[in-house]
Amino acid sequence: MDIRKLEKYAELLVRSGGNVQKGQLVIISCAVDDAVFGRMVQSAAYDAGASEVRMDWLDDQCLRTTYLRANDEIFDMFPQWRVEKLKEQDDRGAVYLHIRSSDPDVLAGVDADRMKRSTKVSREATKEHMRLTMGSFLRWSIIATPSPAWAKKVFPKLSEEDAVEKMWEYLLKGARANGENPIADWEKHKKSFDERLNYLNEKKFDALRITTGLGTNLVLGLAKKHIWEGGGDADKSGVPFFPNMPTEEIYTMPDRLRADGRVVASMPLSYQGNLIENFEMTFKDGKVEKYSAEKNESTLANIIEMDEGGSRLGEIAIVSNTSPIGQMNTLFYNTLFDENASSHLALGKAYPKNMESGDRLSTEEFIAAGGNDSLIHVDFMFGTSDMCITGICIDGSENEFYKNGDFIL
Repeated sequence: MDIRKLEKYAELLVRSGGNVQKGQLVIISCAVDDAVFGRMVQSAAYDAGASEVRMDWLDDQCLRTTYLRANDEIFDMFPQWRVEKLKEQDDRGAVYLHIRSSDPDVLAGVDADRMKRSTKVSREATKEHMRLTMGSFLRWSIIATPSPAWAKKVFPKLSEEDAVEKMWEYLLKGARANGENPIADWEKHKKSFDERLNYLNEKKFDALRITTGLGTNLVLGLAKKHIWEGGGDADKSGVPFFPNMPTEEIYTMPDRLRADGRVVASMPLSYQGNLIENFEMTFKDGKVEKYSAEKNESTLANIIEMDEGGSRLGEIAIVSNTSPIGQMNTLFYNTLFDENASSHLALGKAYPKNMESGDRLSTEEFIAAGGNDSLIHVDFMFGTSDMCITGICIDGSENEFYKNGDFIL
């Protein structure tokens, strides 16, 4: 890969993704196998004026070994020093930059109960950090780089070298980072969301009716004070940033008590190293009433049964099939990319920013207003080339605004 393209990609993450400001603390999470690119991001952050850049190195193989060999009781524990570390960073207004390149199969065969317990205890311990990030009190951004194992999973017929090269091509194109000036390209991309967001926020639909040829037939109520977002975000001081790179979605908050009907996934879901395939759920009064999956149903159960909020919806996101990722017609086994190829729903916690004054409400007030609270937020794809979405107004009138996999505004 051309070194200059990688430097531009690193700069995009720093200056557009996290929008690092002068004198700011920056935290970079990066796999040890991606150390070369991680150092590029570190240098780009210092070039942007960061006061300190800390590296949080990750190793998926070590994580797998821990799940397989550690004493069972450790999966019900979360070190207090890690909680205090996050608090110290959050108190300093850190920017969090995440570089993702995991092997989708790295945790295959690991005890699902151990992963569920570990996830639950860690999410409980870091709830305040999650509140600050999901509420946009802190800036953060995620991009992807291709590990050899991931590249071979996506392109199994290619040699490892060719698969990695192909993955770089797809990742940079999907993240709109393959041009001469990716930062300028992202500013243009941000403006492209405005017409759709203005339409949906003006309409204030009470509910959406969503159908697909696969069998989805869902009436999804929206929180009364919902806000449609997309194309970027801003922290509480008004500094803009892009949490996900790529991003092609516009999204809002469902009413946690008003989802009725059947939802059939259109793509497999890779979750904690297990691929959930050919799955569906039926909702009644906002809650998953029944579910099934041809493969790894127990993993799906772990998501839904994580807590009360895990069985309800926290997000509806609409994506045009004409997006660069959608046109690739490729399963990436990675939510960052797959969610930007297809419209999707999320089980679990809702984003407070998707409700008027949502970040000022207590958890009890947030739930009473229709927002969902949970330890998890898991996106799954259900969009298809024949998906149709009709907005239902409070007076019962209807407006179809999405047909055959694309907006018709």
